[in-house]
Amino acid sequence: MLEAFFQGLTMVFEPTAFTSLLVGVACGLVIGVIPGLGGGIGIVLLLPFTFGMDSTAAFALLLGMYAVTMTGDTVTSVMLGIPGTAASQATILDGYPLAKQGQAQRALGAAFACSAFGGLFGALILAGSLPLLKPLLRSFTNAELFMLGVLGVSMVGALSGKSVFKGLAAGSLGILIATIGYSQNGAVPRYFFGSEYLLDGAPLLPIVLGLFALPEMVDLAVRNISIARDGMIQDTGGRALMWQGVRDAIKNWWLVIRSAVIGTYVGIVPGLGGSVTDWIAYGHAVQSTKKDPKFGEGDIRGVIAPETANNAMRGGGLIPTIVFGIPGTTGYAILLGGMLIHGLRPGPAMLTTELPLSFSMVWMIIIANLIGAAVMMIMSNRVAYLAFVPGHFIVPGVILFVMMGAWMETSTYGDWITLVVAGLIGYLMKRGGWPRPPVVLAFILGGIMENSFLISMNIHQGFGWITRPIVMIILAVVVVTIITSVRRNKAAVKKIKKEEAQRSLDEIPVVSTALGILFFCVLAFAALWAAQWSYSVQLFPMAAAAIGAALAAGALLQDHLRMRSAGITWQLQHNQFELLRGMLRFFVVFLAVVLGALVIGQKLVLPLFILLFCRFWAKFTWRFALGYSFSGWLILVLFYEKVLTIFWQPSLMGDLAKDLLGPLFPLWLFF
Repeated sequence: MLEAFFQGLTMVFEPTAFTSLLVGVACGLVIGVIPGLGGGIGIVLLLPFTFGMDSTAAFALLLGMYAVTMTGDTVTSVMLGIPGTAASQATILDGYPLAKQGQAQRALGAAFACSAFGGLFGALILAGSLPLLKPLLRSFTNAELFMLGVLGVSMVGALSGKSVFKGLAAGSLGILIATIGYSQNGAVPRYFFGSEYLLDGAPLLPIVLGLFALPEMVDLAVRNISIARDGMIQDTGGRALMWQGVRDAIKNWWLVIRSAVIGTYVGIVPGLGGSVTDWIAYGHAVQSTKKDPKFGEGDIRGVIAPETANNAMRGGGLIPTIVFGIPGTTGYAILLGGMLIHGLRPGPAMLTTELPLSFSMVWMIIIANLIGAAVMMIMSNRVAYLAFVPGHFIVPGVILFVMMGAWMETSTYGDWITLVVAGLIGYLMKRGGWPRPPVVLAFILGGIMENSFLISMNIHQGFGWITRPIVMIILAVVVVTIITSVRRNKAAVKKIKKEEAQRSLDEIPVVSTALGILFFCVLAFAALWAAQWSYSVQLFPMAAAAIGAALAAGALLQDHLRMRSAGITWQLQHNQFELLRGMLRFFVVFLAVVLGALVIGQKLVLPLFILLFCRFWAKFTWRFALGYSFSGWLILVLFYEKVLTIFWQPSLMGDLAKDLLGPLFPLWLFF
């Protein structure tokens, strides 16, 4: 075993393999920064380049890229409040507030240091655990997988907002969204409203980008503020602040180790991956911290825990892929296809004859994480200055990447419609104090949970699976999490001052109440709608909707009692009214862009939006606006058209130009 371990290291440092690893790391950092791409798409892009390469070099390229996407996505999470991938959602809760306080460099320093340690520690634990993994994985049945999903949703719902009722109701809504389309048992279409687009289920990327990215861009556009607010530190602190973040990581070494262990072993469980790992680690940090907790307001421990865990998860997710052929994540599912292309079959051979190659993959993850973290720490001083750039500089470019990131889900017009709807709901949730992370996490896990739930019910002929030991342990953790969060929220509510709450832009009472009524009606209607389906088809969505409706009603009652006791009214203050009016103007413009794509095409409407936004909304010069717009057009043509070769939405002007100009004109430049 030890000989194979070091033989794997030797294989990585072969010239071809190491060069491929460096190229993969560079690609991974760029892909991680761009919202909507992520490691799975990165593997798809690089896989064709591995044809003709030997196995070690091929996997060095793929794993080098895949390992560091979670390092690169820290930049957008901290600087913009946008999850570059699903695994960086929890980082936003404290990383983005730190950027607002002018401490982006500190957050990045801690994040990159923890990314390196998480990848290193997780992979080493993984290497030592190889002989023990088979019996561990066999102990997890569908019942345990379902309960892990419940744990993830309840933990995020209970911890990511000021109201447990709101958080859990948002989680129920996410589970309900996951049931859109054909059911997993019976092939019955559910909640698709006659749209073929929704028959295959609601799209992930448009929903994630709409809920998280658009609300932040609306704030930057409407208020023209920098990420670091007025009155905050007016410089990044340079290297000193970055090294403070590194010292924060060292100071919280025990939390780092615990988070690395969480990331490694949660990653081993197939189907969970980074979408759950960071939240479990974040929840653990919240529950285990007793000294001066300020989670959600800029607590560095809220960055340390998820960043350590999600990088450690990469190593854990590799094991079920190579040993059992069960991909731990979507990216590893694609990697599994690459293994088959290169003549490798997952199974016992990967722990016997191909053991050196298996260990080389572990070393690839370790080395890639170390290199990626070092590169990002060197660059972080410049990256952190983004926090002080006026919002109007940032919005057009980010909107372009957000819209194209959403488009890459299915490359159909419905992706943009979904983005608009999710963006509007996401902004109202932000202003109403309704947490958004539970919606996304529950949506990601909903399909896994339903499948595991139905299988468990069939095998045990009812709820007998609840008595399984591991299930009962997880259930106890869920109950403790909710009770602890209820107590914490009660203590936080008592500290709220009437005047501050009335003027606050973070939670506008009338928006909170309106959303509560909307969610209650949607969830109650969904529960009644499900009654017409067969028992196996209706059971899961009806339970999620009914529980969610009850929780939404509880949130409404809680809001009412809290407002009455504090003397808070539903009347909009002037600043709140102006903010909501600006939001409405922005979404009208945004909808015009979406509709304009049908007329003049995406390659023209997005640069046109950048031009008009810069000149008339932001009041920049024509020279700057034209340069910004031209840069956006080049990205669309050179990157999305030539590199990604995506399918573009047909347009009226494009069809007309094709008829008038003929095949000799380079229409691909514009349509």
